[in-house]
Amino acid sequence: MNVHDQVISIIAEQAVLEPADVTLDSTLDSLGIDSLGLVESIFAIEEAFDIQVPFNANNPSESDFDISTVGSIIAGIETLIAEQA
Repeated sequence: MNVHDQVISIIAEQAVLEPADVTLDSTLDSLGIDSLGLVESIFAIEEAFDIQVPFNANNPSESDFDISTVGSIIAGIETLIAEQA
C-alpha cells in the first residue's frame, strides 16, 4: 500500500467513513474529525511510517505541518519520509 492509500485509510478509520469518501480536498473538519481524532490520526500515521510529525497539538498554527486538507497532510508525510531516507 502506498503512502496516499495508507493515509486515506487511517483518516477514514478516524472519521468512521469508507476510504472512498475521503478526498484530497477534504478537510478534517468536513470529515467530522475533532482535535482528539486529529491527535489519534497523527499517532497512527507516525506509527505506520515510523516518522515524527512536527505537529504541536496545543498550537496547530505554530506548526510547520499543514493539516488544512487531506492532500496537504499526504504531501507533508511524503516530505518527511523523503527527508528520513
